[in-house]
Amino acid sequence: MLLKRGIIALVIVLVAFVTQTSSSEINRGSFPKGFVFGTASSSYQYEGAVKEDGRGPTIWDTFAHTFGKIIDFSNADVTVDQYHLYNEDIQLMKDLGMDAYRFSIAWSRIFPNGSGEISQAGVDHYNNLINALLAKGIEPYVTIYHWDLPQALHDKYGGWLNPLITKDFATYVETCFEKFGDRVKHWITFNEPHTTVIQGYDVGLEAPGRCSVPLFPFCRAGNSATEPYIVAHNILLSHAVAVDIYRKKYKAKQHGSVGVAFDVIWYEPATNSTEDIEATQRAQDFQLGWFIEPLTFGDYPSSMKSRVGSRLPAFSKPQSALLKGSLDFVGINHYTTFYGYDNKSNIIGVLLNDSLADAGALTMPFRNGKPIGDRASSIWLYIVPHGIRNLMNYIKQKYGNPLVIITENGMDDPNNPLTPIEDALKDEKRIKYHNAYLSNVLAAIEEDGCNVKGYFVWSLLDNWEWAAGYTSRFGLYFVDYNDKLKRYPKDSVKWFKKFLTST
Repeated sequence: MLLKRGIIALVIVLVAFVTQTSSSEINRGSFPKGFVFGTASSSYQYEGAVKEDGRGPTIWDTFAHTFGKIIDFSNADVTVDQYHLYNEDIQLMKDLGMDAYRFSIAWSRIFPNGSGEISQAGVDHYNNLINALLAKGIEPYVTIYHWDLPQALHDKYGGWLNPLITKDFATYVETCFEKFGDRVKHWITFNEPHTTVIQGYDVGLEAPGRCSVPLFPFCRAGNSATEPYIVAHNILLSHAVAVDIYRKKYKAKQHGSVGVAFDVIWYEPATNSTEDIEATQRAQDFQLGWFIEPLTFGDYPSSMKSRVGSRLPAFSKPQSALLKGSLDFVGINHYTTFYGYDNKSNIIGVLLNDSLADAGALTMPFRNGKPIGDRASSIWLYIVPHGIRNLMNYIKQKYGNPLVIITENGMDDPNNPLTPIEDALKDEKRIKYHNAYLSNVLAAIEEDGCNVKGYFVWSLLDNWEWAAGYTSRFGLYFVDYNDKLKRYPKDSVKWFKKFLTST
């Protein structure tokens, strides 16, 4: 999910193509036949049961249990307990009228130590979950890696910092194809690799919490100027190897597709100056381009190669060939839009000495002291519906109009313990958010010819939101953490039911 980027100094940008689309009355019937509607989740945020059925510890278990890392001092040991309550939650999806469910497999449930012996209990759980979804007519979209690296691999050789990870990931991913691929036809190898490298290895705000930025006193290990690029490189090569395995051994029989879910804030130049426009493009290069360009063209963006220099690992010719064209579809996790500014003085860059500074751009949701849109609960999430249409057009024009699935989109309300449940269920802002964003997705399809085929809401349920803990509620269903995790439909559930049943 996007709560991961709880720091405003990220990096991402670009030129806006279209103006805001009006949010007229739309419904499922407004969209092309076969367009997929679903909800999204991740194993660590939903499952709980962290010590059951042989599951091994992950870097997020370690991080969440380290004092001061989570805003409300909580952890995800139980969260919404979907490990036990998945049948109940699948019925909620069915009642909503959703077509699909995006969830992730926990690597340490399949391989408790990251490699070695397979846990049959873990395999059985996901078989049961997949079968239960299909029995209700809900298509599984499976994320293979959603941040929860087995702690054993991090301890053994540094996890994503070491090229050895590619071999262990290949074994894990092929096990998933073998065990579940007869029923799973939509695979996402990685969720938000950009967030993984920035939050985990640059600013240290997420697991495994590595960084070397002088301004951050909690940095105890890492190198923010080099490790993000090393980790990104190993993730990209791991994806390419996984896709190669699937295409050579499984695709002909299983007929599935494999993509990546990229986190993308849309960037608009703060002014029409050449400096801000170019800075905004660089910011987007260092966000989406960093990962999608090797998988599309076989190499990193030229702006990254020139600005990062020798700190940016190089692909060999065989690696480049393996990477190029290894996306069957492009997953996009999009929530908000920022302004892009040229970082003229680079004072922040000197102070940070990290990958965030390399773009020579500043991105923030303010211009002349005014916010870019109405804010949700999270400090980074501003509601700018036209941003998603601009982003779809950017992907169409720059990357040849690939098949795109919106793998996450949503907004949060604060978790105020003093708010009565009946009031917390009145989420009119969420209804307006989805209506407006979906209207812009529809315009991108019908008016602009963008190849968008699906939309997944984050999220079905309120849940544990990484470093923000339980302070934020993204769900269509309210979860009462104080009363046996009971689920209550918010007004947005009623809206989606009507939306999905109207044609």
